Amino acid sequence: MRKVYFDHSATTPVDPAVAEEMMKYLTEHFGNPSSIHAFGREARKAVEKARQQVATAIGASSVGEIAFTGTGTEADNMAIRGVAYANRHKGNHIITSAVEHSAVLNCCKQLEREGFSVTVLPPDQYGRVTAQQVADAITDKTILITIMHANNEIGTIMPIKEISEVARERKIIFHTDAVQSVGKIPVNVDELGVDLLTLSGHKIYGPKGVGAMYIRKGTFWHPIMFGGGQERRRRPGTENVAGIVGLGKAVELATQRMHADAERLSKYRDRIISKVLEKIPHTILTGHPKERLPNHVSFCFRFIEGESMLLMLDMKGIAISSGSACTSGSLEPSHVLTAIGLSKEVAHGSLRLTMGKDNTEEDVEYFLETLPPIIERLRAMSPLSEGCNPCACSTCTVHEEDHHHDHGEIEEEF
Repeated sequence: MRKVYFDHSATTPVDPAVAEEMMKYLTEHFGNPSSIHAFGREARKAVEKARQQVATAIGASSVGEIAFTGTGTEADNMAIRGVAYANRHKGNHIITSAVEHSAVLNCCKQLEREGFSVTVLPPDQYGRVTAQQVADAITDKTILITIMHANNEIGTIMPIKEISEVARERKIIFHTDAVQSVGKIPVNVDELGVDLLTLSGHKIYGPKGVGAMYIRKGTFWHPIMFGGGQERRRRPGTENVAGIVGLGKAVELATQRMHADAERLSKYRDRIISKVLEKIPHTILTGHPKERLPNHVSFCFRFIEGESMLLMLDMKGIAISSGSACTSGSLEPSHVLTAIGLSKEVAHGSLRLTMGKDNTEEDVEYFLETLPPIIERLRAMSPLSEGCNPCACSTCTVHEEDHHHDHGEIEEEF
């Protein structure tokens, strides 16, 4: 049976070149980077090389602006909580969006319990918030704006540059979660205008258990962990040398092939969107039709339950997801899909397909052949599909604009 992996937003396989680079620091060069002997110096040299690779990939002006972390979630917490605590004397107000990753939203919820005030901006039907929304939400107590660069569930790219202009004009610190965008689309901290940026290794063919935080020189920030002096006291604890080496190599390779991958994968993406909407009625394309990641496709299929669809695709050798891997165990529908106006019933029929560097045209065609009969079979078994007018039934009410997609039509802007 053919095996197709279409879940690269959840995680990616470690690139063989990355694994080879890492292996040296799991066996031969095993020293502690804080040790002053030759073993330690060799490890320290590797960590600093990786720091330079990350800084170069995102356009940081100095390697000192990069701090390594355990995960992207930890990096988000460090960025957000560090700014909040450091600037509490100035104010207690934070602005974010309703479609952020749970690493950001749950961090903000915890800060609310600690006395901070959080404004959660509602997105449009495509999952975007605007610079004007941000500007309107700012108060004299606002100390941080945190808006993701690209959404993990629906692939929408946010207008980060425009939002950062508002933040700079009002002298407010701006953080973006770039876990899904680094290595897939151009990411330059100066062009984006961000003060803090976070990323993760395992989304770009690096290892799990390592991430990084960029913090612009001069940004007022406090550490949230305490211990030794590692990472300039920003993230104490003995460094995961092999993981850091892997992250450095992975981000270097990802940025080198980014444009070629994006050109190829965006063609696959567009074909999938076109054919699925053409072949399968009552289907909603989620996310922005144009401003979306090149490798990312996401739909909602009316009258079916997403988990059954995933299991049947898995039986055909296709690995895919329904929403975020970080919340896949939840019985609640995706907070992203409900935030863009979809009902809970419709949101439960979601599918996220994210391609990677090794996927082929044959993979795409196999998926396009396999999906329609699965949807037809599930709908035939579903009580929701019996006698329901999809454009009028309250069970499946969505934005009026989405009805174009229900009937297999693609809006002109796509």
